[in-house]
Amino acid sequence: MFFTSAPFCLAQLKWENVDSLYQPLPASVHVFKSTDSIEGKSNIAFYVIADIKDRKLVFTTDTTYKRRLTPKKFYDKNNQPLVVVNGTFFDFASNRNLNTVIKNGKLVSYNIHTLPLKGKDTLTYMHPFRSAIGITRNRTADVAWLFSDTTLKRPLAFQKSINAYKDSVSVINNADIFRISKTISSSFETKSYRKWKMNTAIGGGPVLVQNSKVQVSNNEERMFTGKAIDDKHPRTAMGYTADGKLIILVVQGRFTGIAEGASLVHLANILTDLGCKEALNLDGGGSSCLLVNGKETIKPSDKEGQRPIPAVFMIMSKKR
Repeated sequence: MFFTSAPFCLAQLKWENVDSLYQPLPASVHVFKSTDSIEGKSNIAFYVIADIKDRKLVFTTDTTYKRRLTPKKFYDKNNQPLVVVNGTFFDFASNRNLNTVIKNGKLVSYNIHTLPLKGKDTLTYMHPFRSAIGITRNRTADVAWLFSDTTLKRPLAFQKSINAYKDSVSVINNADIFRISKTISSSFETKSYRKWKMNTAIGGGPVLVQNSKVQVSNNEERMFTGKAIDDKHPRTAMGYTADGKLIILVVQGRFTGIAEGASLVHLANILTDLGCKEALNLDGGGSSCLLVNGKETIKPSDKEGQRPIPAVFMIMSKKR
């Protein structure tokens, strides 16, 4: 076993290599575990690091339609991939994804774009640009803020956080997408959006790391209200390093005295310690689950075990 340690920060952790528990693994994939406390609170966290440039690895996604599956069932459905991790936020009533998902270059799920306001702002709406992480066919990664819609073949991507746009339009159509995008982009010196040509992508939010620094775009994405970003919960996050390594991080939580969970700021600090250039938060809480060769890393917080979800990110290992 060997260890990696991060420079001092809010959530400095030491990591133990636990590859031996999750074999067989390709040489370009490793699993690490930490039980170091986070600000004096008990903690259990895992991360997977994988070389995006390794052509023997396939990075992909899977979704369901009007139903949800546990990560284990996604694992069985997809011929037992190397890694399965939860991704998007979703609506419990409809089982609908609330974030962008791209599979084999095709948009299969879309961001929500309209949030009704209340009180004095009744009959007005906020249109947020929520984030996703993607990998191109050329195996480069990117985190961006997106406007995705059924009328667009590819999402429009912004490379810096965009404030939610407020107007009286309750349903966004194709013309509104470009109107809003052009209105916002006109405030920048150069064209600020582009078509996001990803082969694989999964969305969530908020973004946690930009330019290798902690930059949480919670307010811009209109994700968690008030002081909720400081609450400690189970967490799932994903990012990439400057040298082309994908990082998938999960933090166990809601187990008093065993694993308390992490805040979004804790999560962002851990990801910067691990060398992430960009990273974002994915759905957490009872949804957080990371499987390696079908084996759980963290223990899901729901008493029933793994929570059924509508979308996962996966890494598959090509047969030699």
